[in-house]
Amino acid sequence: MTLFHDAARRPLRWVQPRMLERAFELREHDAVVATLAFRSAFGSLATCRTADAGWTFKRVGFWKTRATVRVEGQHDDLAVFEPNTWNAGGTLSLSGGRVLKVTTNVWQSKIEFLRGDDDVLFRYDTEGFVRHEAALTVAHAALAMTELPWLIGFGWYLVVSMHDDASAAVVIMS
Repeated sequence: MTLFHDAARRPLRWVQPRMLERAFELREHDAVVATLAFRSAFGSLATCRTADAGWTFKRVGFWKTRATVRVEGQHDDLAVFEPNTWNAGGTLSLSGGRVLKVTTNVWQSKIEFLRGDDDVLFRYDTEGFVRHEAALTVAHAALAMTELPWLIGFGWYLVVSMHDDASAAVVIMS
């Protein structure tokens, strides 16, 4: 696997290699930089791995959902995401007190992570309906963040989760 911080300076793309599996690869051309795999076809627990480390992401709650980020094998939250039900996106509270804003457009084809001053740290431009794919753009200011590898993985986790939720809503409404 390619080292994350080396690759983050170049064009990256999340791809779903096999259509029927909930497993994804962050690639720089053909080199794998990170992976994200859901533990089951219907569950919310996923594991993200880079050459350096691994993290788990999980959505919890029913009426008031949130998603947690943890170092793989540990129980302390690195961050907690709380969706904003009435506006697209939500807030990601990092341990230590920093808060990032997550925004998306109506079609969920563009998802951005922003600092408190509304500077974009990174953005996903999604494509595809059957297979999830996205171009990833990382701003220069984000490259110095030690959290960047798991942030990028967690961002993709949110993208996939939002698309799964939208698909489920269409099925229910049919």
